Amino acid sequence: MIELIIKVAVSYLLGSISGSLLLGKFRDVDIRSQGSGNAGGTNALRTQGVWFALGVIVIDIGKGALAAGLVSNWDMFNSSANSLQLPWLAVSCGLAAVAGHIWPIFFSFRGGKGAGTVVGVLAVLAPLLMAGMIFIWLLVMIITGYVGLATIIAAAAVPLIMVLFGDSTVALLSFTVLIAALMLWTHRSNIQRLLQGTENRFERVRIKNWLR
Repeated sequence: MIELIIKVAVSYLLGSISGSLLLGKFRDVDIRSQGSGNAGGTNALRTQGVWFALGVIVIDIGKGALAAGLVSNWDMFNSSANSLQLPWLAVSCGLAAVAGHIWPIFFSFRGGKGAGTVVGVLAVLAPLLMAGMIFIWLLVMIITGYVGLATIIAAAAVPLIMVLFGDSTVALLSFTVLIAALMLWTHRSNIQRLLQGTENRFERVRIKNWLR
């Protein structure tokens, strides 16, 4: 239990290293005061440009992968047989990293929406599932141009895919269900703007523009 608590705490602290806010320190900007106010890759792209956004994405995905892959497998007490090396441990560390991104202790508990960190966690725990999530995200993006909507649908589709194909552990399925609910909650402002017809749209990525 002590090892579980320590690893989850380390994963949360790792998740609290927000890519956009960390890189923003070097530019003396806080993107939470710009654009949509979200400390994530999309707002970083809109307000700071491609290279800044790319750095944000690398950091945010990387910390999720490190939490699920490295921290969860860290043999703290040099034991040859560790009962904690179970899917639930990796899932717990991954979820803690996502929580750290959304509520970062280093940045007054005001972070991003967690999608990039989720991708990093799934890259370690279920690479094929991650690929499916990204494919659905891209599909919705090129059809609608809405990043938030694409993220919500992609996250919701993952547990459904797992149930349909019946190839999953209870731990991983539980993680994807929690993440789907969390993405819905963190994107509640996007949903409100969609209903009001004021949501920002990336027109240039829509497939209808390719066919002109």
